[in-house]
Amino acid sequence: MSRSLAAVAGGRSVARVAVVGNPNAGKSTLFNSLTGLSQRVGNYPGVTVERKVGAMAAGSDRVELIDLPGTYSLAAHSPDEMVAVDVLLGLLEGERPPDAVLAVVDASNLERNLYLLSQMIELGLPVVVALNMVDVAEKRGVHVDAAALGARLGLAVVATRAHKGAGLDELRARLCEALATRRLPRPVVDFALPDGLRSGVDHLQQGAGAAAERAIGRPLHSFEILRGLVDEGGHAERRLRAAGGDVESSLREARRKVGSSIPLSALEAQSRYRWIRQIVAGCVRRDAHPPASWTDRLDSLLTHKILGTAIFAAAMLLLFQSIFSWATPARDAIDAGFNAIGHALERLLPAGALRSLLVDGVVAGVGGVVSFLPQILLLFLFLGILEDCGYMARAAFLMDKVMSRVGLSGKSFIPMLSGFACAVPAVMATRVIENRRDRLATMLVTPLMTCSARLPVYAVLIAAFVPRRSLAGGLIGLPALTLLSLYLLGIATAIAMAFLFKRTLLRGPPPPFVLELPSYKWPAPRVLVLRLWERTVAFIARAATVILAMSVVVWALAYFPRSAAGGSAAPPAAPAAVASSAGGARDADAAREAAQLEGSALGRVGRALEPVFEPLGWDWRITVAALASFPAREVVVATLATIFSLGDRDDDPQGLQRALTQARRADGAPLFTLPVALSVMVFFALCCQCGATVATIRRESNSWGWAAFTFGYMTLLAYAGGIAVFQVGRLLGAA
Repeated sequence: MSRSLAAVAGGRSVARVAVVGNPNAGKSTLFNSLTGLSQRVGNYPGVTVERKVGAMAAGSDRVELIDLPGTYSLAAHSPDEMVAVDVLLGLLEGERPPDAVLAVVDASNLERNLYLLSQMIELGLPVVVALNMVDVAEKRGVHVDAAALGARLGLAVVATRAHKGAGLDELRARLCEALATRRLPRPVVDFALPDGLRSGVDHLQQGAGAAAERAIGRPLHSFEILRGLVDEGGHAERRLRAAGGDVESSLREARRKVGSSIPLSALEAQSRYRWIRQIVAGCVRRDAHPPASWTDRLDSLLTHKILGTAIFAAAMLLLFQSIFSWATPARDAIDAGFNAIGHALERLLPAGALRSLLVDGVVAGVGGVVSFLPQILLLFLFLGILEDCGYMARAAFLMDKVMSRVGLSGKSFIPMLSGFACAVPAVMATRVIENRRDRLATMLVTPLMTCSARLPVYAVLIAAFVPRRSLAGGLIGLPALTLLSLYLLGIATAIAMAFLFKRTLLRGPPPPFVLELPSYKWPAPRVLVLRLWERTVAFIARAATVILAMSVVVWALAYFPRSAAGGSAAPPAAPAAVASSAGGARDADAAREAAQLEGSALGRVGRALEPVFEPLGWDWRITVAALASFPAREVVVATLATIFSLGDRDDDPQGLQRALTQARRADGAPLFTLPVALSVMVFFALCCQCGATVATIRRESNSWGWAAFTFGYMTLLAYAGGIAVFQVGRLLGAA
C-alpha cells in the first residue's frame, strides 16, 4: 500500500470508517464480527444517542469503526437519524468526521437498501459496500452479481455473510484500499434530480445559503440544502429556519418553484428509485419460480393473531421455567464459592468490626447479588436469540393492535420489550419514535417492564416461599408461573398507564406503524457470546461499585452503634446455658445479634418508618432493605443478605433463602409469609428503584419534571399494589 492509513487520516493515529445501513441489514452483526472485543460504548458529545466504536485490524494499521444508528434514509426526523446525518457530514461538535463509509446492504432487499446508498454517495466520501445476507437472497431466488454491481456503482462491492464471517477478509482489504486511494464513487449513471426540484434547491441556496452560513458560522453542504427543502418538519429544515432572516420566505418560494402536485419527498423518491432500477439492471437475476420461502411459511404461523400469541406466551413460559431449572446449579456453585470465601476470612481474622465488614458486608452483600448472574445471563441469552433470529419484530407486529388501542403503535413495543433486559437502553431506544408525545408516553411506561435487576429479588423470594408444585401435567412449575405473572403485571400496568397518559397528559392520535419483518436467520454464536460478555462485565462492574458501596453503607448502619448486648464479649452464661446444646448456643447468638441490629442506626431508621409500610405486611428490616435499594433494585438482595447474615453464617449454598424463611417477628410469628413475599415482589415490579433510569429519562426528555413524575407515579403504584396483595392474601387466610 502506497501510504499508511494514519497519513490518510490527516496525521491522526487511526483512520475512521462510519458503518451505515438499514435496520435488519446485519449492520451490527458485521460491526461485531469486524471488531470482536475491541469495542467501547458511550454517548456522542452533547447528545444522549449511544455511540459504539470498535477497532478493526488492517495489517500493521488500525481502523476505527463507528456503528451509526440504523436508518432507511438520511431524511432525519428522529434523534437517531439526526445524529447519523451530522456524524456523516462532520457537523457533530466534538466528533471528528469519518474518512470513509462502510455501507451494509441487504442483498435480499437490494432496491430498498440502495435508496440509502444513493444518498450516501452524495456526501463526498469514499464508500465500500458490504453486500450482506447473499445466502438469504439466493434462498429467495434472487442472485446478485457483486462485481457487476460494483462496476455500475463505481465502488467496491463485497459479498458477505456477517453471521458466518464469510467475506470479511476481502472487506477489510477493500476498506483499506478505499482509505488509501480516497477514490470517490463514480456510478455509470449519475443520479440527477428532476428539473423542478433542482430549480428549488438552487433558489434556496441563493436565498438562504448566505443567511444560514452567517448564523452557523460555516458554509452549508449541498446535501443539507436538499434535505432542508424536501424534508418538511425535518432536522435540516429546522436548522435552516434557526438561521432567521429571510430563510422562511426563501423556503416557501423554493417549494413554490418546484411546482409539484405531489409531496417533494415522493418526488425525490421517484427519481431515486428510477436511478436504482438503472443501476441494478443486468446485476440481478431472479428465478422464474423461486422456492417457497421459509420466512413466509413461518410468518403465517408466528404472526397469526391467535396461534402467534399462543406461541409467544409459550416461549416466555419456557424462558421463566429455564431460569429456575437450568441456572440453579451455577447459582449454587457461586453461592458456595462466596461462602467459602466468607469462612476463610472468619478463620483468618479475629472477631470484630473488620471481620464483620468483610464477611457480613462485602462478601454476603456482593455475593448475594452476583450469585444471580447465571439467571440474568440466561435471560439475556434468550432475548438475544429471539432478537437475532428475527422473532422480536414479529412480537412487535403481534402487539401493534393492542398498542394502537392505547394510543401508541408497535414501534413503542420494541423499546418496551427491550426493557426486559434493562430500562436504561430501553428508554434510549425510544428515539426511533418520531412523535414527541408518543416518545414521552413510551418513555414514562417503559420502566414498568420487568428488567433483569428485578430478577434477583423475584428469584430469592419465589424460591423461598412459592411451593414447588407442577402444573399442566408437569410442563411448568408454580415458581415459573409466578415469575411469568410478575412479568405480565408489568406489561399490563404499562399498557394501562400508556392508555391513561395518551388520553390526558399526552393526548394525540395513534401514529401509523410501518415495520419491516426481517428474514429469519440463525443467530451468530460469536455475536451472542460477545453480547453476554459485555453484560457480564457491566454486571460485575455494577456489583463492584454501586452494590459494594451500598452493602458497606448498610453494614455500617446495621453494625453501629455497638450495644453492650451486641459487643464481641459474650454475656455471662447461666449454668443451664453452659450445658446447653450447640443449637441453643446458636439461638443465643442469634438473639444477641437481633438485639444489636434493632438498636443500630439502621434499626432505628427502620423502626421510625415501619408504620408507613406496615399495611404491606413489612417490618422494619424489609422497610430498610427496600429504601436502600432505590439507587439500584438489586441492592435489596445485598441488603437482606447483610441484615440476615450478621452473626449467622453456615455452609448452606442457599443460606439467604433459609435465613428469610426462619426470620421471626417480635411476637415469634414468621416474618415472611406468602402474602408478604408477594407484597414485596409486587412493590418491586411497579416501583422505579433505579437512579440510572431516572437520570436517563431526564436526559432523554430534557426535563427533571418528567423524571420526577415517573418516579412519583410508579412509587404510588407500587405502594398501592403492595397493600392490595398483602391485604387480599391475609383476608384469604394465606398469611
